[in-house]
Amino acid sequence: QATTIRSGQRLIDRVVIPDLFQCLDGDMAPLQLGELDLTTDEFILDEVDIHIQANLEDDLVKEALRTRMEGMLSGFQSDLSSISSEIQTLQQQSVSMNVRLKNRQAVRSHLSQLVDELVVPAAMISTVLDSPVTDQEFLEQLHELNNKINFTKELSFRETLACNDIQDIVDRLKIKAVSKIREFILQKIYSFRKPMTNYQIPQNTLLKYRFFYQFLLANERTVAKEIRDEYVDTMSKIYYSYFKSYSGRLLKVQYEEVADKDDLMGVEDTAKKDILNYFFSKPSLKSRNTIFTLGQRGALLSPAELEGPILIPHTAQRGDSRYPYESLFRSQHYALLDNGCREFLFISDFFMVTGNSGLDLFNSIMGKTLSMLLKSMSSYVADCFDSIAVFLCIHILLRYRAITTKRGLPALDRYWEAVLELLWPRFELILEMNIHSIRNTDPQKLGLLDTRPHYITRRYAEFSSAIVSINQTFPNERTHTLLAQLQVEVENFVLKMAAEFPSRRDQLIFLINNYDMMLSVLMERAADDSKEVEGFQQLLLARTQEFIEELLSPPFGGMISFVKEAEVLMERGQLERLKNDEARINQLVRGFSSSWKHSVEAMSQEVMRSFTNFKNGTSIIQGALTQLIQYYHGFHKVLNQPAFRSLGARSELINLHHLMVEVKKHKPNF
Repeated sequence: QATTIRSGQRLIDRVVIPDLFQCLDGDMAPLQLGELDLTTDEFILDEVDIHIQANLEDDLVKEALRTRMEGMLSGFQSDLSSISSEIQTLQQQSVSMNVRLKNRQAVRSHLSQLVDELVVPAAMISTVLDSPVTDQEFLEQLHELNNKINFTKELSFRETLACNDIQDIVDRLKIKAVSKIREFILQKIYSFRKPMTNYQIPQNTLLKYRFFYQFLLANERTVAKEIRDEYVDTMSKIYYSYFKSYSGRLLKVQYEEVADKDDLMGVEDTAKKDILNYFFSKPSLKSRNTIFTLGQRGALLSPAELEGPILIPHTAQRGDSRYPYESLFRSQHYALLDNGCREFLFISDFFMVTGNSGLDLFNSIMGKTLSMLLKSMSSYVADCFDSIAVFLCIHILLRYRAITTKRGLPALDRYWEAVLELLWPRFELILEMNIHSIRNTDPQKLGLLDTRPHYITRRYAEFSSAIVSINQTFPNERTHTLLAQLQVEVENFVLKMAAEFPSRRDQLIFLINNYDMMLSVLMERAADDSKEVEGFQQLLLARTQEFIEELLSPPFGGMISFVKEAEVLMERGQLERLKNDEARINQLVRGFSSSWKHSVEAMSQEVMRSFTNFKNGTSIIQGALTQLIQYYHGFHKVLNQPAFRSLGARSELINLHHLMVEVKKHKPNF
């Protein structure tokens, strides 16, 4: 029995109990006790009941633990919900506190600024009342006072009662400051009026205290207007007096002899040489300015001269120096440019004006002076016949206008335009007068004929080269048109003068000399591709070719005409017609062989005598010898034709290469 009980216990422990627990835990299907094989030992059911009861007690414990854990977790969840609501509450409180803090800080800053502005420090009162206006401390306190004045105005506009506490003190300080500033600025302005005073020094002082006028303009406009009017009146008189005196003293160092209505291009040299002028006229100055020649006058337009120091009249008078009008004009207008630009910058800075307001203020200061200068210019221009002087003045103004434009200073623009409106018509009038004078010139009244360059063409060449060279920087189409008209009249004049010579050779020599002279003078100053240069180059080339033919005609005319005639017949295939001219051909061959050296020498001497320009003469001789060789080469070519091969004179022909070598020996070396 004991053995049976132990076997049943082991069976239950090994099989039933583990399976039962697994079944209770849900890990397997319910246990089927009927499936147990209990045939071997007797199974004791009481033991099984004990184990089952123990397992059931464990389940109750687990269920209790689960219930307790669920309760704890539910408590945690409710606690977390309450914490979240508390956090949200704290955030709202933090935002509210932050807003209140910012509001308090803003109120504090406004209140502190208000309190600061409502307090007038004792240092400000003592400085404004007692310190000189030139002290830096006065300037600093003046800025502070200006701020307080503006602040009290703002508070009054808002009807703030607190401003009444300081309004009286601020007004008194303002009156005192205005009084001291007015006295200081007026003293500086009055110091301009002292003789021999450099007004630019007190102007620089005023610029250091430009805030004074700004303070007056903001707080006491009547005093600001008084100061402005006083400054305008003072400076207007100073500039007028200075430029009137300076212009008058400049005219005393101008050349005594100036061009008049008889100093035109087409007027003969004897027009002014009457008896009275001969005996009673003043001797010409050593450095008298010429009318049609530019010379060194154009140097005024160089940047160094254009912005160079102005002339000092009393120094020039002590040295007995004299100057052309354009030099005086440059000095006068450079002084105007310098003073005008400086004045415009000063009033723009000190009086705080811009645009049309600045121009109006400038004109109220300089208007009287500019009108005086315009009147002086008008009187000079009305009697001026020096076209180069007028043209130089025009280009001086054009360059000064470019300078003011580059600096961004439009103050003098209207004056420049007014002066140019005076000068341009006068220049065109003088140029037209010269054109008419050449057109109306009578060659028979110009004295003895001469093949050398005529003085009228030399005047034209000098004048035209001067105008063309000046006009290159600021070209003007009206000027080009007038110069073209003048050139046409000069070409016609040269042809009229050449027609006075009886022989064509003298006519050609005269034409070539004049064309060459005009071309040489023009090429010194004008560009090689200018219309004037190209025109005279073509004329010179055409007349030179004609003269070469004229030069070769006397000694070699027979051979030249035979070659030309033969070449025409060769082209037509009719050269047989010259076969009967054997005697003529023999004479031409022998005549050339015997006389060509002498003829070439005579031509060279004639060219040397006829042309004033050796370089031109050299080119003419070279052209003539080259043309001669070409004709002789053509002569050879004709005689080598079958129709003339039987001629005995062919053996007397000079070898062409030998002729070229001999001809080179006769080339002149000037």
